[in-house]
Amino acid sequence: MQRPGISGATIVSSCPSPPFRTGSRRRGKKGAARIEGDYLDWALRDFSGYIAADELYDGPFCVLSIVDNRRFKRILYEVLDHDPTHDDIRQFFKRFKMILKSRELRLFGLTTDASPLYPKPISEVFGDVAHQICEFHVIAELTKAVLRAVAKVRKAIRAQIPQVARGRPRAGEAVRRARAKKRLEKKIGDLFEHRYLFVQHRLTRAQTRRLRRISRGQNGLRTLRGIMDEGYRLFDRRCRTHTALEKLAKLRARVRPFKGVGKTLQKLFSPSLEKALTFLDEKSLPSSNAVERGNRRHRKMQKTVYRVRALKILKGRVALDMLRDSQAEGRLQTLKVLHSTAPSADEPVFMLQSLNQG
Repeated sequence: MQRPGISGATIVSSCPSPPFRTGSRRRGKKGAARIEGDYLDWALRDFSGYIAADELYDGPFCVLSIVDNRRFKRILYEVLDHDPTHDDIRQFFKRFKMILKSRELRLFGLTTDASPLYPKPISEVFGDVAHQICEFHVIAELTKAVLRAVAKVRKAIRAQIPQVARGRPRAGEAVRRARAKKRLEKKIGDLFEHRYLFVQHRLTRAQTRRLRRISRGQNGLRTLRGIMDEGYRLFDRRCRTHTALEKLAKLRARVRPFKGVGKTLQKLFSPSLEKALTFLDEKSLPSSNAVERGNRRHRKMQKTVYRVRALKILKGRVALDMLRDSQAEGRLQTLKVLHSTAPSADEPVFMLQSLNQG
């Protein structure tokens, strides 16, 4: 016969507890249904007239979002179970246009990435509204191109490393080949470790000296850094669009003679780069895309909430995140009041003294 206890079945508990309440509470109103009412009133209460639109791919799904590009409030979203088409973008923009019309609001400018999904639906739905290509996406593409060019230079240097026999080199040619190998390997390591110096916006004096040292003898690398500096200067708010276009023409002329670099930096010859300079004449038009903030938060959430994989649940999670944004102001005010009315460290001592005296 099996003895009860640790070697058998549990016969009684010394600490009985009530059953778990998880799942027993009735679910409240879904977040997706609350977006159309009070949330839109809050998001459009101080509408700036400038929006940003973007798409976020999540496995087989795609999340379309519209954000107020100056207030950083998400206004509208839609979750698709397929890759978006022109018809999907057109219907999404028409839905947003009806919301603006019902509240007698006007759209002045729109910011997107360089995707070909947007230009045609924007012109069909909003007409000749100012359309801006996001500066963030253009700089990101240019940064990737420069880093790829630096990687090609490292690969070319690696091909120059001489073959060295195994063992300790002896006098003569073997010693010279071993020293050359060690010098080239160190140069490759420095270029890899400090590759960020070729794309960083502003460099300190120490970083500038280090960049000159690791790029010594490589005119192509110094050209890449100069191209990156001129790319940043294109988006200087102090100049107008026509001035920036003149700078862009000079930059393209500078890149063309370098055949290897020119093939890598094809983004400099893209028409989307010219469209990214629209905000220089439209002073109220932001240069970046505010949708990226919500997208980064969504990707972070996907790493922790593993059950967000179905279409219905994905819609609810996006709506819940938007409602959380609308309640942020109230949470901040509550915390401020609690901190301002919190008792000091000496108050409990005075209370105890008064109780003892009583």
